[in-house]
Amino acid sequence: MNKSELISAIAREAGVSLSDASKVFDATVSVITKALKAGDKVQVIGFGTFSVRVRSQTTGRNPRTGESMVIPESRIPAFKAGKSLRDGILS
Repeated sequence: MNKSELISAIAREAGVSLSDASKVFDATVSVITKALKAGDKVQVIGFGTFSVRVRSQTTGRNPRTGESMVIPESRIPAFKAGKSLRDGILS
């Protein structure tokens, strides 16, 4: 399912127009992104938790030259599914 299919399904399920569903979806993604950028967690009970994880600095190897290189620390988004979501997929 891609973004437009998801928005269509949301509009159908909620009984709203496609443009309203699209605005709500875009606003939701924007709010979650801003919260994660600020270092907050976004927890939706029954669905899951969005958070930021920090990957520590490591040493890697350039595959072309074989030289060692430092891979800097980075922040990556993470999602942990909630119990209701996990149980809903299994049944």
